Amino acid sequence: MLPAEPRIFHGRDSELAAILKLFHDGTPRITILGAGGMGKTSLARIALHHEEITIKYQDNRFFIACDIVSTKVELAGLIGAHLGMKPGKDLTQAVLWYFSDAPPSLLILDNLETLWEPAESRRDIEEFLSLLTGITTLALLVTMRGAERPGKVRWTQPFLLPLQPLAQEAARQMFLDIADDKQSMEEIDKVLHLTDNMPLSISLLAHLVDIEGCTKILSRWETEKTSLISDGYDKRSNLELSISLSLSSPRMTSMPHSQDLLALLSILPDGLSDVELMQSKFPVKDILGCKVALLRTALAYTDDQKHLRVLVPVREYMGRLFPPTKQMITPLLTHFHELLELYRTAFGKESGGSTINRITSNYKNIQNVLQYGLQSEHPELVNNIYCTCDFNHFSRRIGHGGIPLLNHITPLLPSLDDHRLKVYFIVERFNSFKHNPISEPELLIAQALDHLKHFDDPEIESRLHNSIGFYYCEHNHGMSKANEHCQIALLLAQANGDYKSQCEALEILAFVKWLCGNYTAGQAYAQEGQKLAKISGDFHREARGLHFEIMCLKALGHYRHCISLSMRARTLLYQCGMSHGDVNYALVSLQAAVHKSKSEYAEARNIQNQILQELLAAHDIYNQALALLNIAGIEIFMGVSKNLIQEKIDASQAIVKVMENARLIAVCNITQANLNLREGDTSSVLLHKCLNSGWGNFSVEVSHCLELLGDHSHWEGSHPSSWTIVFLAHSLKRKQKPGIHKALQFLGDVFLRNNDKITAISLFTLALEGFTQMDVHQSRAECMMRLGDISKENSDLLGALELWETARPLFEYSSQIKQVQDIDERLSGISEAVRQQHRINLTQLAELTMGKVEEVAESSLEDKLGEVSL
Repeated sequence: MLPAEPRIFHGRDSELAAILKLFHDGTPRITILGAGGMGKTSLARIALHHEEITIKYQDNRFFIACDIVSTKVELAGLIGAHLGMKPGKDLTQAVLWYFSDAPPSLLILDNLETLWEPAESRRDIEEFLSLLTGITTLALLVTMRGAERPGKVRWTQPFLLPLQPLAQEAARQMFLDIADDKQSMEEIDKVLHLTDNMPLSISLLAHLVDIEGCTKILSRWETEKTSLISDGYDKRSNLELSISLSLSSPRMTSMPHSQDLLALLSILPDGLSDVELMQSKFPVKDILGCKVALLRTALAYTDDQKHLRVLVPVREYMGRLFPPTKQMITPLLTHFHELLELYRTAFGKESGGSTINRITSNYKNIQNVLQYGLQSEHPELVNNIYCTCDFNHFSRRIGHGGIPLLNHITPLLPSLDDHRLKVYFIVERFNSFKHNPISEPELLIAQALDHLKHFDDPEIESRLHNSIGFYYCEHNHGMSKANEHCQIALLLAQANGDYKSQCEALEILAFVKWLCGNYTAGQAYAQEGQKLAKISGDFHREARGLHFEIMCLKALGHYRHCISLSMRARTLLYQCGMSHGDVNYALVSLQAAVHKSKSEYAEARNIQNQILQELLAAHDIYNQALALLNIAGIEIFMGVSKNLIQEKIDASQAIVKVMENARLIAVCNITQANLNLREGDTSSVLLHKCLNSGWGNFSVEVSHCLELLGDHSHWEGSHPSSWTIVFLAHSLKRKQKPGIHKALQFLGDVFLRNNDKITAISLFTLALEGFTQMDVHQSRAECMMRLGDISKENSDLLGALELWETARPLFEYSSQIKQVQDIDERLSGISEAVRQQHRINLTQLAELTMGKVEEVAESSLEDKLGEVSL
């Protein structure tokens, strides 16, 4: 009797197609390999019941489950029973004679590894398979746990690769076919993460979710792990039984230390490269042989980066029942110490790229191993804390934010008599404030300054003051403190000849000046930092200096220069291996901001969306909130629906509440106020709140508030023009060309409303010149539209037509659909006679121009002929 066709089957279409092609081309001998729970049996059963196979072999299809027999003779007897033979002492020859005389047949031997793995039966099984494959009319399909095929058989090529986990979409579909779609996709993906997309794990967990729901299962997993899905009686319904069978296989037991290696891999989500396997000096005899044993049994696999890895269910099983020993972890901890020490010394240099790549490929591994090292009784606790601080620095720099392990250090410090270590930790704690808010900064500063009295280290003292200055930059009324601490850091670093700390102090001072609106001074500090970075060969510091310079240039309206400097900075980051770090995110975000300032909104949104996706993967919540607000701010100008924008603002506000970051709160409030104004809510309470908190702290946010208050198009009735004057004065004081010309445009609106057309024309024309120079499309078009309106009122229809037609593509380019419609209405109101006159004028101008060209050409030709005759 044939087994039933699987009810749920997803994600194996390519493997099934490869099997069917082999059957179509002849009478194949195929092996389906893979780890336990990968769906080998399901794939074989699908092939068995496929229409093409059924038509070709009809009733001569046989499915034999080999895990209930232990010898070749028992296997022959089991096959004979399926063929209807009477029991006998040894049916081997009878089975071979049967298939030799039978019509074309298909024999599937499922889970053959139970017979083939033991050394005492392997030879007999391989000989039996060889005899079976000698029958030309018999197709053979074997499923086996592992990645190794039996010998003495000429398996049909191309070989099927060992089965891999399902693709994410196929895994989701399989899950939903079992557990329906009542769960949120976010929670479903969390459950799937626990399965590593192994079909058996998906099936078992999906059935539980169907009963209890995702939330309950995720909670239970925290305590029960793989035992949660291990209540079944066989390996098709019990994950732990399936794993234990692989662990006890002869291929594993023949290499005793292979289980030790597997235990170590269970705490290493990123796996290990061969370099780490050899350099870490594990106490394992023949470690490469152990690696081969794990691959043969499919307990481990090699990923695209050639790392030896273990699937999540196997990791959880090993971690719960067979955790790695201290002797296995210590060498790897030492290796990661050395790697992070290399990073600390080579960071920013051209030689640091390879080290960064190695640490990145071990990102999760290092966190797990360091967690073992942060035990109060660990003999290397001090070194492990230093190492954890360095790794937190690395995590911030590659754009992943701070690591949770930093919080594990605080309770360990009181028992340690090491003042330098405590200052080292406080430095990193302040540098991580964006990702991990500090509840009592003043107390922490006092503690650090007290620790400094016990040792002399100008470098770490300078770093401390820089970190405190950086912290105060983004907190209300902290600019004077930020400036004070950075000046102290700069003096210390200069006295000590410490270029790194000097660069950092200059960068933070540039940031302080940018925040306060002194963009020229900020640019000067940033350039000075770049010079020092060049001298020391620190590409990363130079790129950071360029970043702060670009921020200042953007505020001043030098957009073209911003783009060229940004490309240069990103090239420097590439040279030191930091192409995807926090500075790169900031530079790309600045590029988007430049596009936004030029009203190239679609381009700006595309860039910000790309940044957001990368930040979501990196779990950098501070910059996620900023990216969401940036996208919301762009979409307000693009006319996106209120609900979609509000979702982004609400999501960022949820993050902001946790972050307690004053500048982020200001950006959030301004974005909300901007949306409210667009929707007709003319309450200015939120804007005034932002102004009150922003004065003297966040000049960019203050400028944005004043711009909204000064733009009369947002307000109904008699809105005071004094806000426009304040906006102009604020922009003039800070030499902000974008603000100056926007204020002139807004003043033009004021005078136009008061029917002073002459002054309005002057203001709009002056603003238009500035916007044209900066290449700001929407504002140019708005000025042209207003000038066109005035021309029409002055009966200059041709002038109005030319201005409106020029404005229209600018509105289109800046995604201003409503304004395009407004232009079209204006154009439709102009008579065809005026349009015809406009076309005639253009034709006459073209003819006149061509006549002049011909006249000049003839004159030139006569001159040439004269020269020749002479």
